[in-house]
Amino acid sequence: MAIFLTYRPQPPLSDFINLFWLYQGYYPPHELERVLPDGSIELIINLEKDLIRVYDQQNYERFQSFRGSLISGPHSVFAVVDTACQASTIGVHFKPGGAFPFLKIPANELCNEHVSLDTLWGTKAAELREQLLEAESPIAKFQILEQSLLKTITSPSSHHPAVVFALKHFQACPHQWKMADVTEQIGISSRRFIQVFKEEVGLTPKQFCRIQRFQNVLRVIKGREQVDWTDMALSCGYYDQAHFIRDFRSFSGLSPTAYHSQLVKHHNHVPFG
Repeated sequence: MAIFLTYRPQPPLSDFINLFWLYQGYYPPHELERVLPDGSIELIINLEKDLIRVYDQQNYERFQSFRGSLISGPHSVFAVVDTACQASTIGVHFKPGGAFPFLKIPANELCNEHVSLDTLWGTKAAELREQLLEAESPIAKFQILEQSLLKTITSPSSHHPAVVFALKHFQACPHQWKMADVTEQIGISSRRFIQVFKEEVGLTPKQFCRIQRFQNVLRVIKGREQVDWTDMALSCGYYDQAHFIRDFRSFSGLSPTAYHSQLVKHHNHVPFG
């Protein structure tokens, strides 16, 4: 029987992390799935095999193999992953920009990349995985992960004020705020704002807003049997339906109707085929 559990860490981790998650006994009927971009970074640890595979978007016979833990950087396109690697898996879903205190590199160096955790954390990555394997209960696993991240957090651990301001407004109304609005309100040059935003979030402000607008569409259409796509495009801030379809395809590799017909359970995980 498959189980899916989540855990919300306590402060100060809750300032940077949305949730921890755990799959156990997860064997979906499809072998591969698309993971759609949401502007955040994910830490993934395979608790069944010391292996994670990420596939080429255009040719799924080609793939990269990683040791049992990796960081999935902020993506501006979908990724293709092997569902066999998810049978028993634990992970951390960082808030947008939330991973930067745990990294030793600017977040934009991870854009559209998957990197083995040991590349960033050295031997601590393997030690963490071993501790998680030895833990008997889900809550014990979550607590081990929580303590490990508390020890890993670096200083300074606060966002640049411009990034704080931008993330708040870009996530709430991504199609209404422009970069000039932020720089005017915060008193920072456009060039400097783009630099600090990329270093902390991993994407340019424009990329991030486009992804948040796309994510807003996914949330709105979830569970709907019928969708007026023209109305959807205009209400979510697209110029017209062609603009909407083009953006949707660029992030998902699918048309809006093809995505909606699949009735996916988790809106950012779509069977690949």
